[in-house]
Amino acid sequence: MPDQRSFASDAAATVTADRGQVAHRDHVAQSAVLARRFDAPAPGVWCLVGNGLSNQTFIDAPDGIIAIDTGESTEEMREAITELRAVTDRPIVAVLYTHFHYVAGTAAVFDDGASPDIPIWAHERVAPNRARTASAISPAYGRGLVEQFALMLPDEGPDGRVNVGLGHFYRNPAHAPFTNGYVPATHTVDGDATIEVGGLTVEVTHAPSDADDSVTYWFPSLGVAVNNLVWPALFNVFAIRGEEYRDPRILLRGLDHLLSLGAEHLVGAHGPPLSGAAEIESRVTKYRDAIQFLWDQAVRHTNRGATSPDLGHAVTLPEACADDYLTAERYGVAEHHVRQIRSGLFGWFDGDEAALFPLPSEVRARRMIDGFGGAVRVREQARAALDGDDVRWAIELATWLVRAGGDDADRALLAAALRTVAQRTPAANIRNWCLTRALSLEGAVDASRLYRHRFSRRQILSAAPAESIHILRVLLDPDVAGGLDVHLGWRFDDGATAGLHLRNSIACPTDGSGAAPTIACTLETWADVLTGARALSAAIEAGDIAVDGDAAVVTGALAVFDVEGLRT
Repeated sequence: MPDQRSFASDAAATVTADRGQVAHRDHVAQSAVLARRFDAPAPGVWCLVGNGLSNQTFIDAPDGIIAIDTGESTEEMREAITELRAVTDRPIVAVLYTHFHYVAGTAAVFDDGASPDIPIWAHERVAPNRARTASAISPAYGRGLVEQFALMLPDEGPDGRVNVGLGHFYRNPAHAPFTNGYVPATHTVDGDATIEVGGLTVEVTHAPSDADDSVTYWFPSLGVAVNNLVWPALFNVFAIRGEEYRDPRILLRGLDHLLSLGAEHLVGAHGPPLSGAAEIESRVTKYRDAIQFLWDQAVRHTNRGATSPDLGHAVTLPEACADDYLTAERYGVAEHHVRQIRSGLFGWFDGDEAALFPLPSEVRARRMIDGFGGAVRVREQARAALDGDDVRWAIELATWLVRAGGDDADRALLAAALRTVAQRTPAANIRNWCLTRALSLEGAVDASRLYRHRFSRRQILSAAPAESIHILRVLLDPDVAGGLDVHLGWRFDDGATAGLHLRNSIACPTDGSGAAPTIACTLETWADVLTGARALSAAIEAGDIAVDGDAAVVTGALAVFDVEGLRT
């Protein structure tokens, strides 16, 4: 049964870590894999592990140092450069990005004295991918990050953060205030390419993994490959935070290419480097084959009619996978990965007749409770299931109670069941998600802000004005927008224009041509309104927003959006 991998069937594998955290022993052991160290896998090659969620890598080239990935903040990269300066004073002459996740510390390279015109190389999708996560989907994306990466968990005690699977933390607390030092690439590739960087020939291969902009950098003269394919845990086909489908077939192509290089040293975006061609071939082949196993068996059982839940129980990785952290379920779990593969291939409907037209969750929960003899009976069975180590059933029963509007005791019961899973799973993602949800159920943390679209003033001011206008389309409340047919236009002091045509219960993005009425203001004033620092009506009354046309039409039309500043 998958319980043995997803979470232990009893408490035997649960231990208490050094700061009082209660967790699975393998999850605790992952902290040693990710221990902070400035590795030198080869002469002139350095990799800082454990500084943040990702590594920072440096290559000593004929013309100077090549920096690869710059972390999540200027402070993080600054610390990496401090380590570099303990071994060499050669200037950084180029920056390479493996993918869009860890590119926010590049400003530190220039603070270190690098020439302002050094090349920055990346795949062409890096910039649009960064914009995507900070736009229409930002509330769900941000909420997923908080839940998966333990951002609301305490530092110590039973619920304390242990690690986040690929690193010790999503953002190293020592790096606060996490200054965004992202600098866009000056040179991009759209596929495979051979480039000259710092006096070295570098072969760039497009190798999508958890991001479609991932590339592998191969330094043939050094026998070094830098990649975002091989992680210090089983690859995350499914991210519990929510992400686009990561097709294992595409990942396998990248891994096969990586194996074909015969690298003497393999440096990853996460985790410790690997050295020795034979060891790399053996361990990466096993890693690669574990991913193929998941895809093949997911397809095999799907063809035989397995529904999504049944698929998660039917496919379990071979026992040998638990013997190496590269293939161990210390980040996500296989039963989720195979369900994601099925969904990625065929969509959400898995053939379960009851899933074709399901009831709303609250209605279903109430009917299930009634069918079981009422809430008192369901509570008794849920507690009995939890006491009897039937954790999956306890979670389902307790979920009915909560979905049906249960009380604090019901929420505490569901929290206790989730906490049991958290303490018994080797997978960081699962522990962090379950504990965050448990603490929220108990009222120990306030997660309500994670369910609202919160505009960032910095993002508004750093993006094209039209972006903060057009994003409103996903905040329109159709219950109050019915019957509206208004084309609003915006004109900013820098000459930028944008528009929204409210019609048919949607807000259609336009360039503002032919719009009436129109709004004129500075981007700073517009940012004040969207972030709630000022009310739209107050800004109009003060003259900071000028309306050409009927101001009442403007305020009435903009009140259909779920933005506090537009409704006051």
